[in-house]
Amino acid sequence: MTGLEATGDRDAARVPVTGLTVLYDASCSLCTFLRDWLGKQPQLVPLRLVPAGSEQARALFPALDHRATLDEITVVGDGGQVYRGAAAWVVCLWALREHRPLAHRLSTPAGGRLAKGAMLAAAKWRSAHAQQGWGGGAYRRADGWVYEPGGGWTYRPPGCDSGSCSTR
Repeated sequence: MTGLEATGDRDAARVPVTGLTVLYDASCSLCTFLRDWLGKQPQLVPLRLVPAGSEQARALFPALDHRATLDEITVVGDGGQVYRGAAAWVVCLWALREHRPLAHRLSTPAGGRLAKGAMLAAAKWRSAHAQQGWGGGAYRRADGWVYEPGGGWTYRPPGCDSGSCSTR
Protein backbone atom coordinates (compact mmCIF):
# COMPACT_ATOMS: atom_id res chain seq x y z
CA MET A 1 0.00 0.00 0.00
CA THR A 2 1.23 3.46 -0.66
CA GLY A 3 0.62 6.69 1.15
CA LEU A 4 -1.28 9.62 -0.26
CA GLU A 5 0.33 11.56 -3.05
CA ALA A 6 3.63 12.91 -1.75
CA THR A 7 5.63 15.90 -2.88
CA GLY A 8 8.38 15.34 -5.42
CA ASP A 9 11.27 14.53 -3.10
CA ARG A 10 9.32 12.81 -0.30
CA ASP A 11 7.91 9.64 -1.85
CA ALA A 12 8.20 6.37 0.04
CA ALA A 13 10.15 4.71 -2.79
CA ARG A 14 13.13 7.07 -2.34
CA VAL A 15 12.85 8.19 1.28
CA PRO A 16 13.24 5.45 3.90
CA VAL A 17 10.83 5.42 6.83
CA THR A 18 12.70 5.38 10.12
CA GLY A 19 9.86 6.64 12.33
CA LEU A 20 6.08 6.97 12.20
CA THR A 21 3.64 9.26 14.02
CA VAL A 22 0.23 7.71 14.59
CA LEU A 23 -2.59 10.24 15.02
CA TYR A 24 -5.53 8.67 16.85
CA ASP A 25 -8.85 9.92 18.27
CA ALA A 26 -8.20 10.19 22.02
CA SER A 27 -11.94 10.30 22.79
CA CYS A 28 -12.66 6.96 21.05
CA SER A 29 -12.35 3.89 23.28
CA LEU A 30 -11.46 1.65 20.30
CA CYS A 31 -8.77 4.10 19.18
CA THR A 32 -7.22 4.38 22.64
CA PHE A 33 -7.31 0.59 23.04
CA LEU A 34 -5.42 0.24 19.74
CA ARG A 35 -3.01 3.01 20.78
CA ASP A 36 -2.22 1.11 23.98
CA TRP A 37 -1.85 -2.14 22.04
CA LEU A 38 0.52 -0.54 19.51
CA GLY A 39 2.61 0.93 22.32
CA LYS A 40 3.14 -2.49 23.91
CA GLN A 41 4.30 -4.24 20.73
CA PRO A 42 7.99 -4.73 19.87
CA GLN A 43 8.69 -2.16 17.13
CA LEU A 44 11.05 -2.36 14.17
CA VAL A 45 10.20 1.25 13.33
CA PRO A 46 9.53 3.59 16.27
CA LEU A 47 5.91 4.72 16.63
CA ARG A 48 5.06 8.08 18.19
CA LEU A 49 1.42 8.06 19.34
CA VAL A 50 -0.17 11.53 19.29
CA PRO A 51 -3.81 12.51 19.84
CA ALA A 52 -5.36 13.70 16.57
CA GLY A 53 -6.37 17.36 16.52
CA SER A 54 -4.24 18.12 19.59
CA GLU A 55 -1.92 21.09 19.93
CA GLN A 56 1.01 18.67 19.67
CA ALA A 57 -0.33 17.27 16.37
CA ARG A 58 -0.91 20.78 14.99
CA ALA A 59 2.61 21.83 15.96
CA LEU A 60 4.17 18.71 14.39
CA PHE A 61 2.15 18.86 11.15
CA PRO A 62 0.82 22.38 10.53
CA ALA A 63 -0.13 21.66 6.89
CA LEU A 64 -2.20 18.55 7.71
CA ASP A 65 -6.02 18.65 7.70
CA HIS A 66 -6.42 17.98 11.42
CA ARG A 67 -10.20 17.78 11.26
CA ALA A 68 -9.89 14.80 8.88
CA THR A 69 -7.46 13.05 11.26
CA LEU A 70 -10.30 12.71 13.76
CA ASP A 71 -12.40 10.82 11.20
CA GLU A 72 -9.89 8.10 10.33
CA ILE A 73 -6.51 6.90 11.51
CA THR A 74 -3.70 8.92 9.98
CA VAL A 75 -0.01 8.01 10.09
CA VAL A 76 2.79 10.37 9.06
CA GLY A 77 6.23 9.05 8.17
CA ASP A 78 9.33 10.97 9.15
CA GLY A 79 10.00 11.52 5.44
CA GLY A 80 6.66 13.28 4.92
CA GLN A 81 4.63 10.26 3.82
CA VAL A 82 0.96 10.41 4.84
CA TYR A 83 -1.14 7.26 5.20
CA ARG A 84 -4.89 7.23 5.94
CA GLY A 85 -7.45 4.54 6.68
CA ALA A 86 -6.51 0.97 5.78
CA ALA A 87 -3.08 2.00 4.47
CA ALA A 88 -2.35 3.67 7.82
CA TRP A 89 -3.24 0.52 9.73
CA VAL A 90 -1.11 -1.63 7.40
CA VAL A 91 1.90 0.67 7.86
CA CYS A 92 1.42 0.46 11.65
CA LEU A 93 1.53 -3.35 11.41
CA TRP A 94 4.59 -3.06 9.15
CA ALA A 95 6.38 -1.17 11.94
CA LEU A 96 5.81 -4.02 14.42
CA ARG A 97 8.27 -6.91 14.65
CA GLU A 98 5.68 -9.66 15.07
CA HIS A 99 3.20 -8.28 12.54
CA ARG A 100 5.38 -7.23 9.59
CA PRO A 101 4.63 -10.47 7.67
CA LEU A 102 0.89 -9.78 8.06
CA ALA A 103 1.41 -6.22 6.82
CA HIS A 104 3.10 -7.57 3.69
CA ARG A 105 0.12 -9.90 3.07
CA LEU A 106 -2.33 -7.03 3.62
CA SER A 107 -0.44 -4.88 1.10
CA THR A 108 -1.45 -7.19 -1.77
CA PRO A 109 -4.65 -6.50 -3.74
CA ALA A 110 -6.54 -9.29 -1.94
CA GLY A 111 -5.12 -8.30 1.42
CA GLY A 112 -5.97 -4.67 0.74
CA ARG A 113 -9.64 -5.61 0.40
CA LEU A 114 -9.46 -7.41 3.75
CA ALA A 115 -7.72 -4.42 5.41
CA LYS A 116 -10.32 -2.05 3.96
CA GLY A 117 -13.13 -4.28 5.24
CA ALA A 118 -11.61 -4.26 8.72
CA MET A 119 -11.35 -0.46 8.64
CA LEU A 120 -14.99 -0.16 7.50
CA ALA A 121 -16.08 -2.44 10.35
CA ALA A 122 -14.12 -0.30 12.83
CA ALA A 123 -15.68 2.86 11.38
CA LYS A 124 -19.15 1.36 11.72
CA TRP A 125 -18.42 0.44 15.36
CA ARG A 126 -17.13 3.97 16.06
CA SER A 127 -20.17 5.50 14.40
CA ALA A 128 -22.59 3.34 16.39
CA HIS A 129 -20.89 4.24 19.67
CA ALA A 130 -20.70 7.93 18.78
CA GLN A 131 -24.43 7.99 18.06
CA GLN A 132 -25.10 6.63 21.56
CA GLY A 133 -23.25 9.70 22.75
CA TRP A 134 -22.23 8.47 26.19
CA GLY A 135 -19.72 5.70 25.54
CA GLY A 136 -17.49 6.73 28.43
CA GLY A 137 -15.44 9.09 26.29
CA ALA A 138 -16.04 12.61 25.10
CA TYR A 139 -19.38 13.61 23.62
CA ARG A 140 -18.95 16.04 20.70
CA ARG A 141 -21.51 18.28 19.07
CA ALA A 142 -21.04 19.73 15.61
CA ASP A 143 -21.35 23.29 16.96
CA GLY A 144 -18.09 22.94 18.92
CA TRP A 145 -19.35 21.97 22.38
CA VAL A 146 -17.59 18.96 23.93
CA TYR A 147 -18.49 17.08 27.10
CA GLU A 148 -15.68 15.18 28.78
CA PRO A 149 -16.63 13.11 31.84
CA GLY A 150 -13.64 14.35 33.81
CA GLY A 151 -13.99 18.02 32.95
CA GLY A 152 -17.57 18.82 31.95
CA TRP A 153 -18.66 20.96 29.01
CA THR A 154 -16.15 23.09 27.11
CA TYR A 155 -16.37 25.00 23.87
CA ARG A 156 -13.90 24.20 21.11
CA PRO A 157 -14.77 26.13 17.97
CA PRO A 158 -14.60 24.02 14.83
CA GLY A 159 -11.29 24.39 13.01
CA CYS A 160 -10.83 25.74 9.53
CA ASP A 161 -8.02 23.48 8.35
CA SER A 162 -9.37 23.21 4.81
CA GLY A 163 -9.51 27.00 4.29
CA SER A 164 -13.12 26.77 3.11
CA CYS A 165 -14.73 28.08 6.29
CA SER A 166 -17.08 31.01 6.35
CA THR A 167 -15.58 34.31 7.54
CA ARG A 168 -18.88 35.72 8.78
